[in-house]
Amino acid sequence: MKLPMPAPSFDVAFDAIASAGDTEKLTRILRTPFDDSAYLHWDQLRYRTPPEGWNHEDRWLGIKFQRRQQRRVVGLRDKHGNPFSFVLTDKILKACEEISSRASGQVGAAERVLSTQGRNQYIVKSLVEEAITSNQLEGASTSRRAAKELLETGRAPSDKSETMILNNYVAMAHIKETAEEPLTPDRVLHLHRLVAEGTLDDPNDAGRLETSEHTRVSVRDQDVQVHMPPPAGELPQRLQELSDFANDQDSTTGYLPPHVRAIIIHFMFGYDHYFADGNGRTARSLFYWSMLQEGYWLSEYVTISRILRKAPSKYAISYLYTEDDESDLTYFIHYQLEVFLRALNDLDAHLAAKSQELRSVRMALRSEGLSLNHRQIDTLE
Repeated sequence: MKLPMPAPSFDVAFDAIASAGDTEKLTRILRTPFDDSAYLHWDQLRYRTPPEGWNHEDRWLGIKFQRRQQRRVVGLRDKHGNPFSFVLTDKILKACEEISSRASGQVGAAERVLSTQGRNQYIVKSLVEEAITSNQLEGASTSRRAAKELLETGRAPSDKSETMILNNYVAMAHIKETAEEPLTPDRVLHLHRLVAEGTLDDPNDAGRLETSEHTRVSVRDQDVQVHMPPPAGELPQRLQELSDFANDQDSTTGYLPPHVRAIIIHFMFGYDHYFADGNGRTARSLFYWSMLQEGYWLSEYVTISRILRKAPSKYAISYLYTEDDESDLTYFIHYQLEVFLRALNDLDAHLAAKSQELRSVRMALRSEGLSLNHRQIDTLE
């Protein structure tokens, strides 16, 4: 993966113009309403032709000024002690509204199309799919056919890859059963134990935060270090802060759309890197917990890991953009909302196929000239 070009520092650029005494230029930059609807990182913006009369650097300075005016600080901090923030863009507002409206609309669709047995079968299928693809993201090599056979038969896993998949299935089922309970550090440790049991080089690492006695595990892409997480000594306090944030106990955030809160929880696990391994699996599990706790039962049906697996570099780059650009979570939030909407599209396709299937069954039954009442036809369907 190619690392993004670091964004120019707003403060350095601002001070350079101010020190030069060019107040006319500075005023022009800060008063110009730049189009920021795409919310691009510097690494993307530098390839786009700037408006006539502007260069890339001055346009970036103007865009950054706009974002600073609009940003919302959340009650979490980066490894330097600076607050994470995001901009509630039109894209976020539109995506959150769409998720909420589609979720409420599909409640009726699911009830009409899926019987109780069909609903349970689809939830199990979603859990299976999430367990498989979540672990394939982190190196599990078991085929989909073998993984489904493992989970459907209940046999013991035969290797590490199968153990990872079974663990994730158990963890996701646990999340569903305990969705109404608040998040605590102890619950996070228990969840990680479910995810990581029997898959780590040191068995004692399951359910244990990294400590100062261990070499801090960094995030690498081949031989390149792309992220060094905060010191291990800070992890207990940071996990408590994240739990408070997840439970909406912080006093600085104000209102957050539930989808945005769930995405930020996901982000922080990858950023803080609490455990020697299994952070990504734990992060995605807690994303589902947050959505289910807020009443978005439709989350039981969606599988985000399959979509993340199709473009893992986009998932990684959204992390890097946030870390590089003043801990601006907007990049990660934008990407994850797109992922969730695509997962909803997959559900739409399933419901449409199931509806067509039921219509075909009903037409076939009636075309046979059978003397059946509506209740008998429903039973056959």
